[in-house]
Amino acid sequence: MNPVSVASIDPSSVDAGAVAHYGDPSREQKILDTEAGLVDRSHRDVLAVPGVDRLTWLHSLTTQHLTGLPPMTGSELLVLSPHGHVEHHAVLVDDGTTTWLDLEPGAGAGLLTFLSRMIFMTRVDPADATADRAVLSIVGPQTDEALRALGVGALAPADVVPVPPAKFATGVVPPRPTAKYAAAALPGFDGLVRRVEGGADLLVPRAAVPDVIAAAALPPAGIWAYEAMRVAARRPRFGFETDHKTLAAEVGWTAQAVHLEKGCYRGQETVSRVHHLGRPPRKLVLLHLDGIATDELPAPHTEVVKDGRAVGFVGTAVRHYELGQIALAVVRQNVKPDDGGQLQVGPSTAAIDPL
Repeated sequence: MNPVSVASIDPSSVDAGAVAHYGDPSREQKILDTEAGLVDRSHRDVLAVPGVDRLTWLHSLTTQHLTGLPPMTGSELLVLSPHGHVEHHAVLVDDGTTTWLDLEPGAGAGLLTFLSRMIFMTRVDPADATADRAVLSIVGPQTDEALRALGVGALAPADVVPVPPAKFATGVVPPRPTAKYAAAALPGFDGLVRRVEGGADLLVPRAAVPDVIAAAALPPAGIWAYEAMRVAARRPRFGFETDHKTLAAEVGWTAQAVHLEKGCYRGQETVSRVHHLGRPPRKLVLLHLDGIATDELPAPHTEVVKDGRAVGFVGTAVRHYELGQIALAVVRQNVKPDDGGQLQVGPSTAAIDPL
């Protein structure tokens, strides 16, 4: 199998450092959908935050409740603007001494700059660890079997705390993250394993990546297959399904990355207002593209047009091995699957998946 790099196809892509496919993207998708495969996502940025105050410090700066996060668990967090717009998204895991944050390629420098400006007298030492640590992902329903082959016991699925009940109901909200991912050490590799939706992420020393891949003994899959599974599962990606105006609720990040009852943080007023007073102005939808006018996929942030007017934008468009051309898009809240009118994405006709 000769890997084909994204850089050779689109050197301007943020995924340029990844493998696009290993010769058969459709087969790779089917493996991730029905079995388990290994995706090299080592082009992602990684930050390390050691220090005894790391969790309370991150708790005060982000949307997530982290003060009660036990060792070997993970979560997701957002950093918001004063007006509640998403500025940073990160997935994290804490090993008891260090909180590790992994982000989109190229996004680490911006978050590190923000964190470094907020240290003051806190006992933390955030640093860029991308040169030392890499992310690999096991994807598929047979993830538990793959983890056992690596010497890791089955990890519990994400423990999601339900959204609080109606605003006039009362009760005690548990002081814990809204989404908690079980994690464990990766035997023999000085690495970590974090359970995530649809599989598990391995955070390993970059020098150990070839050995971990060999030990996993899983079929390799490229980033194209990974993205096809992500789009079909309607999971947003920062920088693709987001823009400078994105609110957490618009792309479904409230459940995973926002604790609705935690204390003060930047942008909290907007989060609370959207949650309690009404729907956000936009929403994330899955589009089916007809693929008749062109076989070219629309670029990220291509406009979605209805009756001659822009009503949103496409984030990620992919060729799915069963669904054909599909895309995640962010559109106005009042755009419905069955309200008449025709959606256009470039030359392609589009339809909103009703589910």
